[in-house]
Amino acid sequence: MARGTTAPLAVRMRPTSLDEVVGQRHLLGPGSPLRRLAASGDRASGQSVILWGPPGTGKTTLAQSIAHTSDRRFVELSAVSAGVKDVRQVMEDSLNQRDLFGQSTVLFLDEIHRFTKAQQDALLPGVEQGWVTLIAATTENPSFSVISPLLSRSLLLTLEPLEDADIGALVDRAIADPRGFDAGIVLEDDARAQLIRLSSGDARRALTALEAAGAHALEAAETGAVDRDDGDDATADAPVAVTAEALASAVDRALLRYDRQGDEHYDVISAFIKSVRGSDPDAALHYLARMIEAGEDPRFIARRIIVLAAEDVGMADPQGLVIATAAATAVQMIGMPEGRIPLAEATVYLATAPKSNRSYRGVDAAIADVRAGDFGRVPIHLRDGHYPGAKRLGHGKGYRYAHDAPHGVAEQQYLPDPLVGRRYYEPGAHGFERDVAARLERIRRILAGDR
Repeated sequence: MARGTTAPLAVRMRPTSLDEVVGQRHLLGPGSPLRRLAASGDRASGQSVILWGPPGTGKTTLAQSIAHTSDRRFVELSAVSAGVKDVRQVMEDSLNQRDLFGQSTVLFLDEIHRFTKAQQDALLPGVEQGWVTLIAATTENPSFSVISPLLSRSLLLTLEPLEDADIGALVDRAIADPRGFDAGIVLEDDARAQLIRLSSGDARRALTALEAAGAHALEAAETGAVDRDDGDDATADAPVAVTAEALASAVDRALLRYDRQGDEHYDVISAFIKSVRGSDPDAALHYLARMIEAGEDPRFIARRIIVLAAEDVGMADPQGLVIATAAATAVQMIGMPEGRIPLAEATVYLATAPKSNRSYRGVDAAIADVRAGDFGRVPIHLRDGHYPGAKRLGHGKGYRYAHDAPHGVAEQQYLPDPLVGRRYYEPGAHGFERDVAARLERIRRILAGDR
């Protein structure tokens, strides 16, 4: 690694062309919008784009690669520090560059979701007139964070977390490249696997952790605290081995034994589900924390919480499904790490809620009957009577409109003849279902003609 450099490893290793970009294959194929944008000459105006994706997936990298490849003027603003005055100045300068020198400008605006409506409005003239090609990056859903006029004038591209193989390729490149460690270190296999796991698809996180671990190992080698990885013939030029322990020490973070594709993945999510089902919020939060810290996809966790709400809480507290769905939406909108908060709220709510699996057991029983052929024809008074000829067939004849009946329940048969009297749903005795049970029993008596 070059001495005297102050730029972070992630910055030094940033690609300068789209061909060097790792991951996001769905956006970088031949003829893709980003390829066309990069191939345009410096006098050309291009389609503005909004890059939406989690941190560390390459939004800044893509923007800079496009600018460098097409030899365009590149201007970068951050919505954290820039204001309307800065945006207007960029627009004015870009117009002058175009008119005087025939050079087009790529404006990369990071974290556009932090811009107010007025600040985003300031972008519109330049985007609409082609003074700039806007490449905006956001970690939040643009449908909620970007004004409609700007969204309609831009192409929305969604970036995905990098796959483990992509992170591995970036790590290997940073170790071998002169811009990185120049083969001065070597990652042991378990350290490499743990580094990839800890990155959670975030290239910046992976390279930051690698930089810390590599610097830690090199410093230890200089003081004689560790040996160089050169077998029996150790020399000063041999690469320094980076162990899992050195990685853990460098990043100051517990390396949980958690393989997202292996047994531990299934064990932890199983323990999480069973802890919520068993009404232990403390254990549920523990397993939630293990999944979050291990880099589990928060959308996967949110989906499991929704299933939990429907399957294990059910009609004992129907509000549980509402809260679980709201938590999933919140995670989608705000991302991590803030997404851990609604996930935790939903977990605690469901763990402390009364439990009932009667609804899903009921539908499974009904499905089993249907699959076994245990069903009959729809009663004639329930059949559709709106199409021509339906009345001649007697469809809908005798149907009683429930809203016109006393108590809102009409005495009539709903199940097919072979299933009359079949019970699929029997409410439990806890929470909301306790009240449902009394109402349902009364309804069933009315339907059967027993008042």
